[in-house]
Amino acid sequence: MSKLFFNERNTLVSDAIDGLIYSNQHNNLTRLDIDEHIRIVVRKDWDKSKVAIISGGGSGHEPAHAGFVGQGMLTVAVCGDVFASPSVEAVLNAILYVTGDAGCLLIVKNYTGDRLNFGLATEKAKKLGLKVEMVIVNDDISIENSKKPRGIAGTVFVHKVAGYYAEQDASLEDVTAKANLCNDNVSSLGVAVTSCHIPAEENEDRIPANKAELGLGIHGEPGIALIDIDHSRDVVELMAEKLLAKTNNQRYALLLNNLGGTSPLEMSLLTKDVVESSLGENMAYLFGPKPFVTAIDMKGFSLSCVILTDEIETALMAPVAVESWPTGIQVNDATPITIEKASNSVAFTPSESADIEAIVAQICDTVIGLKTELNRLDTLVGDGDTGSTFSSGALKVQQELKAKNLP
Repeated sequence: MSKLFFNERNTLVSDAIDGLIYSNQHNNLTRLDIDEHIRIVVRKDWDKSKVAIISGGGSGHEPAHAGFVGQGMLTVAVCGDVFASPSVEAVLNAILYVTGDAGCLLIVKNYTGDRLNFGLATEKAKKLGLKVEMVIVNDDISIENSKKPRGIAGTVFVHKVAGYYAEQDASLEDVTAKANLCNDNVSSLGVAVTSCHIPAEENEDRIPANKAELGLGIHGEPGIALIDIDHSRDVVELMAEKLLAKTNNQRYALLLNNLGGTSPLEMSLLTKDVVESSLGENMAYLFGPKPFVTAIDMKGFSLSCVILTDEIETALMAPVAVESWPTGIQVNDATPITIEKASNSVAFTPSESADIEAIVAQICDTVIGLKTELNRLDTLVGDGDTGSTFSSGALKVQQELKAKNLP
């Protein structure tokens, strides 16, 4: 049974694209109507005078890629089925529609289908006389010494850099060089506690309870290790160690990416963990926390670091008219304002009574022991937290009882 909302499996991607276009705050997106199997999202304000920036791939990674189409980033996104590369024909039609004399650059993630289909479309376009180049993003560092590192969330840094220089009327050669410079300086690593659900398919979650998988792919591919998740800060520090080995103590921008199913509460907690970890020391800018490149509803997050050269920093901080790109910030000061506590507590002198202590202790033990059952009963009529609330209070009373602090 599906765990996702959709109408028909074969119209899911097209329906989602229409939803994006309906709600796009810049009102600068449209799609090409070619046939039902070709899904191309393009800038409405494109005039072919500059280098076109094309990206795309399988759907299910939203807001990538269509959410980054707009002035200053992508010219067009070619959307395949869920986790499936768009066809050669779809990519070729996108190239032909947006490419003028300045040429176009294709930016694709390092997966076999994308390399093959975008690459073949590139060669066909060249044979038609168009100036076309391709950059393959390979930012995933999870598999040490991998000959074909995957492209994951750091891809959007490459989009931003290429889009900026294209907007400045740079040549195709220069835009390609800047995109490659960014790609060479990006490192990413992800972790998740569940894999993702694929529409209309049986989905088994292989990750055990109280564990997380480090380095899993954005299509649910297995990671490199199962790790404990007792404390999120320890998970972040493990990732920080691997990422910092790539930055060589240089200034970098960091992207905190929600892989799709992590709650805002958790993402804010992870932001604190990241800022207060060893990653915080040389972090010049923070992008996020928000979804950039997701894996449908995977409950996890990824971190991407890009070493800041002058060219990359200028490009990343330039404004854009793009739905899903946030402004990078320098981390804010989180020092709280200290005030005197207002309390309605009644003053008392602690005292001892063995009989009363025994009664209070038994009450506390009973309430704590009934936590699960009280929660179960409350789910029938309320929000399911009565046991947790009473247990929390009983634990506090128990603590004060043992410290001999009660009257």
